[in-house]
Amino acid sequence: MRAVVIVPVLKKTGRQSADALSATSTRTDESRLEEATGLARAIDLNVVHGAIVSVAQPKPGTLLGTGKIEEIGHILVEQDAGLVIVDHPLTPVQQRNLEKEWNAKVIDRTGLILEIFGRRASTKEGTLQVDLAHLNYQKGRLVRSWTHLERQRGGGGFMGGPGETQIEADRRLLQDRIVKLERELEQVRRTRQLHRSKRKKVPHPIVALVGYTNAGKSTLFNRMTGAGVLAEDMLFATLDPTLRRLKLPHGRMVILSDTVGFISDLPTHLVAAFRATLEEVLEADLILHVRDLSDPDNQAQASDVLRILADLGIDEKEAAARLVEVWNKIDRLEPEAREALTNKAASSDNTVAVSAITGEGVDGLLAEIGRRLSGVLTECTVVLGVDQLQLLPWVYEHAIVDGREDLEDGTVSLDLRLTENEAVDLERRLGNGPKPAAEDW
Repeated sequence: MRAVVIVPVLKKTGRQSADALSATSTRTDESRLEEATGLARAIDLNVVHGAIVSVAQPKPGTLLGTGKIEEIGHILVEQDAGLVIVDHPLTPVQQRNLEKEWNAKVIDRTGLILEIFGRRASTKEGTLQVDLAHLNYQKGRLVRSWTHLERQRGGGGFMGGPGETQIEADRRLLQDRIVKLERELEQVRRTRQLHRSKRKKVPHPIVALVGYTNAGKSTLFNRMTGAGVLAEDMLFATLDPTLRRLKLPHGRMVILSDTVGFISDLPTHLVAAFRATLEEVLEADLILHVRDLSDPDNQAQASDVLRILADLGIDEKEAAARLVEVWNKIDRLEPEAREALTNKAASSDNTVAVSAITGEGVDGLLAEIGRRLSGVLTECTVVLGVDQLQLLPWVYEHAIVDGREDLEDGTVSLDLRLTENEAVDLERRLGNGPKPAAEDW
């Protein structure tokens, strides 16, 4: 479908307008247009025209002024376009009035993102989350669904005003569907919690990838784990979360989680619907914030990600302790800028510069993950008797083995480095403390 993309730029005319613009004030108008166009192309729309529209005073009924509406109407006719994407929230009334003025389909930013998520969802959980977000979005727009029907009157004067029967019946059906989906998603949340509880019994640390959409999370995920997750130069190329085991250089096993990409002005319907998925981030021992350093607006994108993390319950202080910044796509930078950025990352305690495409810096990232998860390491030498050799797999999975000697009597001597908790756990398994539960073996 041929589409026109419009990015309204609202001028700050008062306190309310300033608050409404706080999320986009750090981003350039050109980058907003580029992102909106990218979102449209992510669902195979043919964008024939894009424009930045200055709005001095938003109109309650149409958002845009009469002159701009007429100008865009001419563009639609000239370009033979039947769809207008407005990169700004629209009320149901504004959406309906603009469709009447332009004789074309109109969707706002929220509707566009919901459409993309609907295309990308491939698992049952993802489909449930998108359906719930879409129904909550449509609930306030039901009046538009029946503009093509004749208004119906009550049979004996007791059914209320014209049109009420059909719209109210549809609203009840929609609400019933919302309640059903919420129950199913609650079951998903419980299932995820059960899986997390089982993982804690085999204590592999969780490392979660977060970042702005198209920052390169899935490409980095594939590079680190060898997985085959879809990774394309496209906004929201992947939607459903993926978990894989990852072995660190010193042999420790962790679980790496790839999550849905964030975006500025992420619809609240989506944040609520995807809370079950995003709980994986809340439970993570370490969060890797992947940033596209080749994007001029990467600082604004990083602020958007941190804002969403704060909404999920990860405050700034907690984020500083659990978060590592991964400066990705350094291969796209000029040599001088690349060298300066790499040196800056090397001098920082919580930053690693990488290229997920070429693999540069990934070894350093794995080493940093190991360092951050290692805690205070205890050095010790353990001798496993013949009847304790079944513990070897556990030792290699949970400790750093610096040396091993297989003795003539069949025992094994190991020089180990491991955390305090794991040292206590090993003592229990060796019979020097309380016996671990059977399921821990």
